Amino acid sequence: MATQKTGARGSLPDDKKADEQQPPRPQSEPPTSDSPPENVIEEAAVEALEEVGEFGARIANGTIISILAYFGEMLTLLGQTFQSLFRRGVYPSDLVRQMSVIGVDTIPIAVLTVGFSGAVLALYTVNTLRAYGVESLVGGIVALSIVKETGPILCGVMLAARAGSAITAEIGSMKVSEQIDALRSMAISPIEYLVAPRLVACLIMLPLVCVIADAAGVFGGGVVASSMGVSFSAYVSSLKQLMEPDGSDITKGLLKTVVFGIIVALVGCREGLQTDGGATGVGQSTTRSVVLSIVLIFIANFVLSFLLFNSGLV
Repeated sequence: MATQKTGARGSLPDDKKADEQQPPRPQSEPPTSDSPPENVIEEAAVEALEEVGEFGARIANGTIISILAYFGEMLTLLGQTFQSLFRRGVYPSDLVRQMSVIGVDTIPIAVLTVGFSGAVLALYTVNTLRAYGVESLVGGIVALSIVKETGPILCGVMLAARAGSAITAEIGSMKVSEQIDALRSMAISPIEYLVAPRLVACLIMLPLVCVIADAAGVFGGGVVASSMGVSFSAYVSSLKQLMEPDGSDITKGLLKTVVFGIIVALVGCREGLQTDGGATGVGQSTTRSVVLSIVLIFIANFVLSFLLFNSGLV
């Protein structure tokens, strides 16, 4: 019995050693994570989207208000100009000088631009129509493209680039040098003295410039078509075949130039009258005038093309 007790007591150290040799069991701890809960992430995303939406709405509202205000100023200036024209007319000497600066000096660049555009149209059109055996129709297609679209819009852009910038620079220089204030002090209206003759000159000269440029474009297309094997008689015959006998295609294209002339004159005069900041301001107003005029010309061209040629309203 003693031996058994001794053996039992002697086995205790062995059990303790076995317990010490076993690795300690990991205690269960609650999972920890540095990432915020999902509801917090969702709330932050919603707040960010709301802020972006509010910011975008403010920008959109400000842009719309600015556009409406700009068009309001343009319409006001147009109304004041027509009121001045009906009340006192325009000085003939100023009108003739502006017609020369705006119209006559724009003819060479308009003729070159539209003339080579007609040549390029004929170059592509002949090759395309020849694949279908109808290259004799190239004259009518080129002429319709010129008188309806290419001629009016290129003339409008050339007028904005050359005459519109000159109008803004001239009036802007007068504004920053206080010459316009001097006109007002002498009871001379800047609208009557500066805006009216330039608007009338644009209305008169741009259609005339467009007629000459259209002729150059059709002639340029005829030269290229003849060099590519299309007879000149077939070229002229297709003109008579595809274009309206009453000339409505030409008159509708010229009607576009009237609107383009109003845009160029009003934008150029408005930017010039609003110029400030010295020579730097004159340069900024001139650049802004050209860019706005060209953008508005393209927008007006789409609207007029839809009303004149596709809708059947006119």
